[in-house]
Amino acid sequence: MPAPYEILVLVKQVPDQSSKAGINADGTIDRAKAKRMLNPFDRYALQAALFTKKQYGGNVTAVSMGPPAALEVLLEALEHGVDKGVLLSDRRLAASDTLATAYALHKVILWLGKFDLIFCGLQTTDGDTAQVGPQIAERLNLPQVTYCEDFAIENDKAKARRIIEGGLQYVKSELPLLVTVANSYHQLEYKSFRGAWKVQWLQRKPDELKKYITTVDLDVVGALPDRCGLKGSPTIVAHTDKVGEIGGNCKMYEGASPKDLVDELLKAANVKEYVKA
Repeated sequence: MPAPYEILVLVKQVPDQSSKAGINADGTIDRAKAKRMLNPFDRYALQAALFTKKQYGGNVTAVSMGPPAALEVLLEALEHGVDKGVLLSDRRLAASDTLATAYALHKVILWLGKFDLIFCGLQTTDGDTAQVGPQIAERLNLPQVTYCEDFAIENDKAKARRIIEGGLQYVKSELPLLVTVANSYHQLEYKSFRGAWKVQWLQRKPDELKKYITTVDLDVVGALPDRCGLKGSPTIVAHTDKVGEIGGNCKMYEGASPKDLVDELLKAANVKEYVKA
């Protein structure tokens, strides 16, 4: 029998898009006023992590990056049955793009040490890039299975079914492995009574809560501040436009190469200079 698996699941707190609270006049999100929720795509990753623990044995640690309020999603993860949580919270992380986010999170994972599986949501509702999971896998030099909708372990190897254009693909991989979980995976099960009661008790006992959720900053995990936050983010948002509730315009760009496409987009956005990653 294999030893219990060390499982990580990455979760993020995002603005609740069903609420109008925290929406600025230009259509951007005022994150300080917006209602908060667990990223819907991460619910599938959380279910995959908990199912793997139940089916094959192991420990699940939920990892999140965000302001102190992001503690809420780690408490929710505890209610569902994860064993521990880690929150990376540091003001120097503000305005991180996917490159800076993946760098910071991979430092947390290295700081944690041993792991066999990392589960991520397919994407987030506030970014919609689906880039962070694959970037973390590249930084950790891990094999990755993206768009995964079914997962199992057999003879200490992973077997997965993933969605591809026009069909499905069945793959096998050695561990350790990073998996991004599609929203066609199983729905997250309800919180357990025991988990909900435990979290209520922990919230009244701050010293006990620290045994289950650890808050760290960039210095603790050994991340370079210049590679995080705005300084470490080559992405530039030239401007934003508010799109109406219904309708909107879409223009397609075609080019002979990725460089041609980027040049066309920059020209359309009237951006004269940009930072190359």
